[in-house]
Amino acid sequence: MSAFTAVYWKEVRENLRDRRTLINALVTGPLLGPVMFIMLMNVTITREIAKADRLIAVPVIGADLAPNLVAALKSAGIDARPALTDPENAVREQRADIVVRVSPDYAKAWNKGQSVQVELIYDSSRRDASTPVMRVRSVVESYGRREGAMRLIARGLSPTTAWPVQVADRDQATSQSRSGLMFSFLPYFFVLTVFLGGMYLAIDLTAGERERQSLEPLFVNPVPRWQILAGKLAAICTFSLVSLLLTVGAFMTAPWFIPTEKLGIALDLGWRFSGQVIVLMLPLILLLAALQSLVSAFAKSYREAQTYLSILMIIPILPSVLLSVIPVRAEPWMYAVPLLGQNLGIVQLLRGDGVPGWQLGFCLAGGFVAAALAVWAAAMLYRSERLAISG
Repeated sequence: MSAFTAVYWKEVRENLRDRRTLINALVTGPLLGPVMFIMLMNVTITREIAKADRLIAVPVIGADLAPNLVAALKSAGIDARPALTDPENAVREQRADIVVRVSPDYAKAWNKGQSVQVELIYDSSRRDASTPVMRVRSVVESYGRREGAMRLIARGLSPTTAWPVQVADRDQATSQSRSGLMFSFLPYFFVLTVFLGGMYLAIDLTAGERERQSLEPLFVNPVPRWQILAGKLAAICTFSLVSLLLTVGAFMTAPWFIPTEKLGIALDLGWRFSGQVIVLMLPLILLLAALQSLVSAFAKSYREAQTYLSILMIIPILPSVLLSVIPVRAEPWMYAVPLLGQNLGIVQLLRGDGVPGWQLGFCLAGGFVAAALAVWAAAMLYRSERLAISG
């Protein structure tokens, strides 16, 4: 048995017996995240759909001045309730999502054929009130357009006279591409899973062994240091890969629990998507394993290594956060940037666009080059005798 194989199986067996490593690498990271995500999306979508369909109560001030408008609201599932004395304060105190106020001179202006004013009082900072506000606004605007057309017809004019320019929407988005917008943060889950899957193992195999003073006896053996490093990296990559496989498998069940068809979107997370995600993530598995080993090697204790890697964890988050805050048009060179290329590629898969061969090649090439540099840096550090000293 070679030194690489001996080190690999030793580390795998020992960490399989470590309950903390197993829970974090194979339960907390790969399963808890997807389960919470699926439950949250299910509850959110179901709640929003229920809001859009159910009868909502809206206080209307001056309802007796605009009976036809009130009737239009009622036909759209909006129940006009008695007026409030202080509508602005009621909205601020969240006693009402939206209040409709009809202008006192509504009837007089309407009879003269003049424009009338209907105020919608709401708080745009309240996300839970957005659906009722949109429903009321849509009904009022639709009622206004319809009555405006009737006025033109009564005067012998075509309704198109008031709207000389007609906007025709030609939305090229498909049901699957819309799902890419809603689930654009999935790459973050995959990257974080890979990071957490190997993090505790990386800490234990470097800082943990330094603290236990078991690294020095290992280095005394007449075995090339690079074989020891290779065995440890292979063990870390194995745990990271298994963690990724569990996460991808968990997300494959998402379409069963999330009512995407009610939103008019298609979510395809089947075998083809999962296989392509795993291929895209392969360079990151090695890159993050090498970075974790490198950073942990600078720590003198397990706790200190946890602190360092908690800071390092910010790096995988950055591309997902930046792309969600600052949407950018993907350029060819971006696919060669580790983490960024994987984010762009996975989002394309979600949209159903696929990843062309040249983009896949850029992702793999850029990722493996960065991984090779990180492995080389770790190998240089493993050549140092100071690594085995715990004090």
